[in-house]
Amino acid sequence: MAQTDLPAGPRMIAISSGKGGVGKSTVTANIAVAMADAGIRVGVVDADIYGPSIPRMLGIPAGKPAMSPDQKVIPAEAYGVKVMSMAMLSDDDSPAILRGPMVTKYLQMFVRQVEWGALDVLLFDLPPGTGDIQLTLAQAFPLTGAVVVSTPQDVSLKIARRGLRMMEQVKVPILGVIENMSGFTCPDCGTVTHIFHQGGGEAIAQELGVDFLGKVPLDPAVVDCGDEGRPVVRHAPNSPAAQAYKTIAATLAGTAGRTAGISTPFAWTLADGTGKPAPALITDGGPADRLAALDHADRAALLRWADGTDQRLTDRDLRLACQCAQCRDEMSGKRLLNPDNVPLDINLTRVWSVGNYALGMAFSDGHDSGIYTYKALRMMAGTELEDV
Repeated sequence: MAQTDLPAGPRMIAISSGKGGVGKSTVTANIAVAMADAGIRVGVVDADIYGPSIPRMLGIPAGKPAMSPDQKVIPAEAYGVKVMSMAMLSDDDSPAILRGPMVTKYLQMFVRQVEWGALDVLLFDLPPGTGDIQLTLAQAFPLTGAVVVSTPQDVSLKIARRGLRMMEQVKVPILGVIENMSGFTCPDCGTVTHIFHQGGGEAIAQELGVDFLGKVPLDPAVVDCGDEGRPVVRHAPNSPAAQAYKTIAATLAGTAGRTAGISTPFAWTLADGTGKPAPALITDGGPADRLAALDHADRAALLRWADGTDQRLTDRDLRLACQCAQCRDEMSGKRLLNPDNVPLDINLTRVWSVGNYALGMAFSDGHDSGIYTYKALRMMAGTELEDV
């Protein structure tokens, strides 16, 4: 597994939603411009491959992107924000008819094969749901965290909860919840009408123990500016919606620091030591499901967790613990791997990161399809963690 080619390791933040129609792309575009206006070097990956809309919202004209001398795509730029989108590779009326593997291929290309330059933050405008793109992003890139966008409508909130739980399961930190379309203020009399109820976003954030980043009110100017490619934070900066976007952007820029865990992504070849991950700066008192350091000696992996716990797991024990479909029956969980066929002197040959939640491992017998979640690794030491 290759590391990302982004210099200086920008903070990667996914903007997600459980369902469509909640204004997630509008939120992403305006947060990006607000960050750029604050002096933050920001890029946006329009990860909604089937329904890209970021270029339109930022007024980026249609046209194929240029290529750099080393054959990387040069991203478009508007309002100080660098952008890569499927809309830049196809005509307005051309649908993206792609199967899942091609979708994930494009997503990885949008990150690794683009000449982003120096960035502080890279935002991902995700499609709605919990499918291929969300999983690819969580597994392939070191996400700083995810933001969940919802409306106050009960149905939207219930689906947003599922999306939030999905991110938690793959160990992507939840940076907070944004409640979009939160009340309509009459431009004539100033009366606020809560069309989709009120307070739901704040309630779900409190229920799930994550931050509530703010409310963005319904504002016709947001729609008009988006359709015209003029972000409301730039063209109506004093509007309530623009002020809400600026506050959310400042909060994300200030709090979305790196999590206390091992540096990812990495792909470590044990024979020559290339790609060995750098340890975290803080290795005590952190979360129990964060890997803080990784080493190998005497045919055993040496793991240190952010809560200060140390583990020594032998290479053979790790091989026997593989849960892939070749080694375990997917329905019954029965072991298919015969321990007698695993040499006593088997060695780990490669270890790589799988998002923020697991390690991939290859062994001297040629087996390399196992994914070892941090929860599973901790349980191998007899340490029982609650929902990690």
